[in-house]
Amino acid sequence: MTALDLDSRLLTACTVIAVTGELDATNAGHLESYIGRMRHPGRPLVLDLGGLTFMDSTGLHVLLRVHAEVREQGTALHLAAVQDLPARLLQITEVWDALDIHPSTEAAITALIDPSAPARRLRRLS
Repeated sequence: MTALDLDSRLLTACTVIAVTGELDATNAGHLESYIGRMRHPGRPLVLDLGGLTFMDSTGLHVLLRVHAEVREQGTALHLAAVQDLPARLLQITEVWDALDIHPSTEAAITALIDPSAPARRLRRLS
């Protein structure tokens, strides 16, 4: 099994889940069930992916399912600090522009607290 570490924090504005390690078919189910346990319906979710070094299509599908679930509940999924390989997967599959992606967890939280603040979305890799 590939190493995947998960940690969550409940903040006033949202729930933040830090994902560290590699996300693939061996542990994607663990991430999805963890998110299901830690997420509070109606509260925005921020996934801090700053420590995620690899993600395959199974991990991508987890993100898409979670994104759909939170939207059905009238809230949002925000990704923060997406690193090179996971970012590349999001871009080549054309999912990048469909998600709220921020350069840091702080930027994601700021966007939730003050939607009128200047957008600090993470740019696509060239």
